[in-house]
Amino acid sequence: MSVLMIVELLVVLIALVIGARYGSIGLGAISGIGLAILVFGFQLKPGTPPTDVIYIIIAAVTCAGVLQASGGMDWMIQIAEKLLRKHPDRITLLAPLTTFTLTVMVGTGHVVYTLMPIICDIALKKGIRPERPCGIASIASQIGITCSPISAAVVAFATISVANGFNINNLTVIMVTIPACLIGILAAVAYSWHRGKDLDKDPEFLAKLKDPKQYEYIYGGGASTLGKEIPKESKWAVYIFLGALAVIVLFSILTMAGHNILPAWNEVAVVKGGPATITLANGVTETAQQLAKAGVVEPGVTELVPKHLSMNLVIQIMMIAAAALMIIFCKAKPKNAVAGAVWQNGMVAVVAIYGIAWMCDTYFSNYTSEMNTMLSGIVEKYPWSMAFVFFLVSVLINSQGAVVVAMLPLAYQLGIPGWVLLGIMPSVYGYFFIPNYPSDIATVNFDRSGTTVIGKYLLNHSFMIPGLIHVFTATISGYCIAYLMHLSGLL
Repeated sequence: MSVLMIVELLVVLIALVIGARYGSIGLGAISGIGLAILVFGFQLKPGTPPTDVIYIIIAAVTCAGVLQASGGMDWMIQIAEKLLRKHPDRITLLAPLTTFTLTVMVGTGHVVYTLMPIICDIALKKGIRPERPCGIASIASQIGITCSPISAAVVAFATISVANGFNINNLTVIMVTIPACLIGILAAVAYSWHRGKDLDKDPEFLAKLKDPKQYEYIYGGGASTLGKEIPKESKWAVYIFLGALAVIVLFSILTMAGHNILPAWNEVAVVKGGPATITLANGVTETAQQLAKAGVVEPGVTELVPKHLSMNLVIQIMMIAAAALMIIFCKAKPKNAVAGAVWQNGMVAVVAIYGIAWMCDTYFSNYTSEMNTMLSGIVEKYPWSMAFVFFLVSVLINSQGAVVVAMLPLAYQLGIPGWVLLGIMPSVYGYFFIPNYPSDIATVNFDRSGTTVIGKYLLNHSFMIPGLIHVFTATISGYCIAYLMHLSGLL
């Protein structure tokens, strides 16, 4: 690694660290400064911005935002609350499974904020230490991102994988990540079931109860959505949203089964005399025609071949169409959609992914051969070691989608098999490590008992051990599942 390469890498890392301090859109915007320094200062060739992924995120977030504006999410939260209150003694198990399911369905973990105070209230009334369900429920709300067919992380993984010759779709991804992450959740629940002291044996909690004001604050409040009347239009919006998801999954299943019924159009492609593109030893991709002019390869014979509509476009079309139907038939006001937390946080993710991924791709695409030389020995012997890279980058940039977009192309360039990368996908969630993510902070504030904490030393917080247990267990489980699917020919 040359001195110049190290200096440019420091520019990337410094931009990520400073951006993480500002958070929100600051993360993506400050990455733009790093990109400018690399391009104008060091004259690196700009990488490719992840436009395909961004378009899908915009479509999915728009649909989810309109669903929230219609009141449909209130109905989903109400159903979840009924389940939790029906089995309060199992809140430590059911809470994370519920937050996980909501995230899988909607594609973002920001839908669970209404549910967190309900989880705390149920735990307190049952005499269960709220830290037990709250800690893992917050973790599970983010875990679900790698398991949702419309999330940024899953969409990015499928899109980048197909571009690198690993032909999978969103459904293939979640066939691995859902069982892997459920195993990880159960492992974290097993730890959380008896973590900390019971409330009736916790001296700090008992001391608070001696203060009448504290007692009233802890037990006097109570969050609930059960008394809220849900209009029929809100329920229709949920049906429309689930119907759109069902269509996406149906197309994926049919395609995997070899029955692609999606529209197709004829396109010119090279069918003889070599592939349409060839990747040279230095990592540069050239078309067959360009190489033919240079005398490197015989010119290919072109032919009209049918090309089916991609699943990326299917998702965009279905999400936008579903949003439109909710606006027309379910009284969902567009102004309320863009003012809602789901849409706003989703757009923040778009900016973050845009800036981070473009900056990282600019750096890594200019040093592909050097990276191959440095890391090829390690990844050839231990390809799963890329999981540590995914995790560490996630600690810095607080976005699973951004980790995938920024680091997955590099992983493919290093020659790591696609099935390995799919197996270790749960490792892209590491931003619980430093407790500055909104869901974790909100969970601490919702716990009126004060048992869910950040910690005096920052890293000794309530989310650390459940998060580590999940990532470790889910990554190993995902790797094993992907390996078995690879052996059976499914991957």
